[in-house]
Amino acid sequence: MTSAIHHVTIDSADAYTLAGFWSQALGLPVHGDNAPGDEEVLIEGAGLLFITVPDAKTVKNRVHLDLQPQDRTRDEEVERLLALGATLVDDRRTPAGKGWAVLADPEGNEFCVERSAKERQG
Repeated sequence: MTSAIHHVTIDSADAYTLAGFWSQALGLPVHGDNAPGDEEVLIEGAGLLFITVPDAKTVKNRVHLDLQPQDRTRDEEVERLLALGATLVDDRRTPAGKGWAVLADPEGNEFCVERSAKERQG
């Protein structure tokens, strides 16, 4: 018998607020049973579970998410995510159009934005 990943759990200072950022980033709703102030908040379609913890983030993530835009370019997606409250941590995009951008969500968790499938084909 094997195991399956049920959720990817992300520690946060405010689970509902951080889940709200990721809900907008991914275009998936926060679970209907969740409300502001909840200590556990789920984005069910993504399998992301946000948990409020007392400890602040202090070091680089050991695990991070890689996002691939589905209906826009990598650069358009980076701009959209920055407008939602992300920050640019490291720009690994090349003049030839390859590479990725490392961003951080509002609580400092790093994630990458890769080229879209269409950009990879071209």
